Amino acid sequence: MNNQEIVQKLWKLCDVLRDDGITYQEYVTELTYILFLKMMKEQETEAVIPEGYRWDDLVQKEGVELKNFYQELLLELGKSENKKLQQIYIDASTRITSPKNLDTIIKSIASLDWYNAKEEGLGNLYEGLLQKNANETKSGAGQYFTPRVLIDLIVQLVDPKVGEKLNDPAAGTFGFMISADQYLKNKTDDYYDLDPQQAEFQKKEAFTGMELVQGTHRLALMNALLHDMEGRLEQGDSLSGNGKWIKNFDVILTNPPFGTKKGGERVSRDDLTFETSNKQLNFLQLIYNALKDDGNARAAVVIPDNVLFADGAGTQIRRDLMNKCNLHTILRLPTGIFYAQGVKTNVLFFKKGKTDINNTKDVWVYDLRTNMDSFGKRNQLKMSHFEDFMKAYVSEDRSKIEDERWNNFTREEIAKKNDSLDIGLIADDSLSTYENLPDPIESAEEAINKLQEAMSLLDEVVTELRAIEENKVVKK
Repeated sequence: MNNQEIVQKLWKLCDVLRDDGITYQEYVTELTYILFLKMMKEQETEAVIPEGYRWDDLVQKEGVELKNFYQELLLELGKSENKKLQQIYIDASTRITSPKNLDTIIKSIASLDWYNAKEEGLGNLYEGLLQKNANETKSGAGQYFTPRVLIDLIVQLVDPKVGEKLNDPAAGTFGFMISADQYLKNKTDDYYDLDPQQAEFQKKEAFTGMELVQGTHRLALMNALLHDMEGRLEQGDSLSGNGKWIKNFDVILTNPPFGTKKGGERVSRDDLTFETSNKQLNFLQLIYNALKDDGNARAAVVIPDNVLFADGAGTQIRRDLMNKCNLHTILRLPTGIFYAQGVKTNVLFFKKGKTDINNTKDVWVYDLRTNMDSFGKRNQLKMSHFEDFMKAYVSEDRSKIEDERWNNFTREEIAKKNDSLDIGLIADDSLSTYENLPDPIESAEEAINKLQEAMSLLDEVVTELRAIEENKVVKK
């Protein structure tokens, strides 16, 4: 039984809990509590769990005794002296009201093929479960699950190096950092090619992040733990004073939450130059300011279209970005890859300069949105969809790439548009093509001429009416 089959089996167990009114998200959290105990046993790392509250203690109980013990276990582990264990179980509680259902879940987990699961990687199994959850909860806004194929593409193009410090200030379930870790493990034979000091750095310092939502942070901790990653992973708001530790990084990879601060309030950080309630604009400021200024630090950030053209603070922030960094590439993403319908997104790729002046000379834009298939659950994004973009991105001479989707804009051209980056979209085949559309200048001139003719006619009518009225007065 492979991990995909195990994920399917675990997911079907959710049906057992429907009578308890448990949502998919709550189910994944419940699974995390129980799976952690089982996986610690499988990895022979149960020493972090207090005696009397381990997997074997749980499976020995039945009925009401099991339910009461499980509630006690959650409370005890939430008070653990082990920081990571405490963070996974802090404020933990169960929504499972039926002892029989709890017993079914635990026995089903115990019966899975854990030997093959370990062979494929327990971290991969857990990530499969998180992705299944994301695919099944396509409603609401805020918890945007970044498709793994897009994460892997971004990591590959940004190309993190051993010894660099990476961060995701909107970590979610830690997907970007998991992918970056795997990317470097693949290049170094799971870090066995490194000396012990380098390997220790990769495990304990290289990958860090911060996540606002406590439940999501819990899943991120579990994900990191199962991938043998021990870097700093804080729970809190990166846009508050608690996020000031996010600075001097070599690489930042992230997909910040969309929307505005609750109630339109300003962020509480005092080190962001431009004030706005727009979360993405604030995250963008945070990101480019948190990069080292050694000329090598770089970032890739997923942002919605409004960041590209928002005026006021938006204009100032984009201008500041292009001064401090070389914004060398924008990827206009297709719609349908995030679960909120109609959301239009992009990836900004930039490198921090050694100075804060005029680092962006020109911007290359790839339009992967216009005339693309509609993506969604049935038609999912694949790495093959990015082949032409990847070819253009890595080209030594980008100007030699012949692709209508690939276009260059100078800093001067962008400045004329009030530093709007809403650029690079090609003609839509659903229209007649730009050549067959009316010329906007000629159309405007024609409209003005017609308006002037109408006003002249109106003046004539008014004049005639006045003359008629005057004649009536004279006759009287």
